[in-house]
Amino acid sequence: MTNKKRLLTWFLIFVCGIAGASPQILRAAQKASEPAPLVIPFELVTRHILIRVKINNSGPLWFIFDTGDKVAIVDLGRAKSLGLNLHGEVNVGGAGAGTVKGSTVQDASVSVIGAEEIPQPVIMAIPLDGLKPRFGHDIDGIIGADFIKQFVVEIDYSNRVLRLHEKSRFVYSGSGEILPLTFIHGGYPIIDADVIVNGRPPIKGRFVLDFGSGGSLALHRPFVEQQSLPTPSQKTIRAFGGGGVGGKVTGRNGRIEALKFGRFQIDGPLTLFSTDTSGAFATSEIQGNIGALILSKFRVLLDYGRERIIMEPSATLKDPIVPASSGLRFIAEGSDYKTFRIDELLEDSPATEAGFQKDDVVVSIDGRPAAELTLSSLHEALEKPLPRKIAVRRGTQTLQITVTPRRLI
Repeated sequence: MTNKKRLLTWFLIFVCGIAGASPQILRAAQKASEPAPLVIPFELVTRHILIRVKINNSGPLWFIFDTGDKVAIVDLGRAKSLGLNLHGEVNVGGAGAGTVKGSTVQDASVSVIGAEEIPQPVIMAIPLDGLKPRFGHDIDGIIGADFIKQFVVEIDYSNRVLRLHEKSRFVYSGSGEILPLTFIHGGYPIIDADVIVNGRPPIKGRFVLDFGSGGSLALHRPFVEQQSLPTPSQKTIRAFGGGGVGGKVTGRNGRIEALKFGRFQIDGPLTLFSTDTSGAFATSEIQGNIGALILSKFRVLLDYGRERIIMEPSATLKDPIVPASSGLRFIAEGSDYKTFRIDELLEDSPATEAGFQKDDVVVSIDGRPAAELTLSSLHEALEKPLPRKIAVRRGTQTLQITVTPRRLI
């Protein structure tokens, strides 16, 4: 900010104060004094936010931006290739019932490219190579609350950017809903929300805002059992394809009538009714997780210092969540992640009815070759209720199969 502009700003604040100006005018004057935010582009990969970082003096790496994580974590293989100082052994869990073994890291720091002046220590290294075929992308680590709390972090899905506002001088003057946050385990953000099920009063609960989840709403097993969910009238299908560091989650996918927080109501959200007996989705401390399929309907500002989240709805707020499904789940293989192999099929789905088989490899979709696709674009194409012509390689044969996704629940 130039000296002339700074003097003008303080003059306006001084005059407004003397004249008894409205709080709105004062906020506008304060807003003018804020430095411009740092703008960090991101890639949205299978609904996960990936940002570019460096560890010490490394080349650019890809980290998942994850509010469901506290500390900076690096992939164990990447840590070894960078020659990081590894010590001891730690067991780490997450979504899914399993755990992975890793090590603590010493004398290493990670900085987000574009915000290099605020590095943070890398705390541990764990194997993340299992995520790569499910993302169709390099995954070098995870960054979470210890980074987020340094700023007011604005998440703009529509423009694919994070904006990092200076937290001590940030003033909000928009029309979004401001909701209080509480935190558990030193960094996981929690909001209060109502689960709405037909024929019952709203069921109150506490939910993690999990930007590191590509899902919609997950209800933890103790809550599911306590509330006798799903109800006998709710149609469900086997959950497949989801999970995290701890492996795949178990449960049934269905839909509740609505999820309500603040003034917002998300109608018919896709809902995982967890049956996990261990791991993150088996805890009774909170009732569930809210993931990116819901959170991406908003422009969000995470203001951890003031223990609040600000949510501005986008034009997609009332759009249905996953209106159709093929029943196909792919993984991406090869150094370029362009070999799309069917990893799982859902029974009684368009995929099985059309004749797909496990391990079929995609050659093209609607004439577009696999080399032009990403795993994200492939899955997105099969979430629309439109016929798709997919060429697959099965052994030495190439087959042409038409599948029409439909709403399964």
